[in-house]
Amino acid sequence: MTQPNQDTTRDRIEAELVAPLLALELDVEAVEITPAGKRRVLRVAVDKDGGVTLDDVAEATREVNRVLDESDVMGEQPYTLEVTSRGVDRPLTLERHWRRNTGRLVKLTTTDGTSLTGRILTAGPESATVEVDGAEREVRYADATKALVQVEFNRPATAAEPDGDQDGDQDGDGDEITDENTDESGEDA
Repeated sequence: MTQPNQDTTRDRIEAELVAPLLALELDVEAVEITPAGKRRVLRVAVDKDGGVTLDDVAEATREVNRVLDESDVMGEQPYTLEVTSRGVDRPLTLERHWRRNTGRLVKLTTTDGTSLTGRILTAGPESATVEVDGAEREVRYADATKALVQVEFNRPATAAEPDGDQDGDQDGDGDEITDENTDESGEDA
């Protein structure tokens, strides 16, 4: 469990990063601060329509560094900055998550306890259409208590992505893309 001070710091970092990263067409998906000995690890997960590329992560890392350099939010304690893509291990909680994973296989649990696995066909403002065992099923986002993209090594190709790589990670494996930047001095990352 994070300490209240860490929660405040995390919330403040996220608030400071939203607008500059949005200018790069990136959404802040998560900000995590974890202790690592005498240091801390600041992990910022970003995403965008079409997926995040290595260039996006590098550009985001530069922008996060710039914002943190101009702020006192991280204090004097040294930290390691990691900017990463959203990755497949994060749950689908927002409409944009579902939309960005159209064509992907998802395992979900609904509010009534039903567990199902199917392919996301479409994603609208309030719900997604998921193909489950050959039948289309409408799933309201509010009714999905847990939804995780499933890793597929031989995912079927679509007309939009002939190679079947829809996550934008450039190699089709669904892994996160990460750029790390270590601040050894405790001042500027």
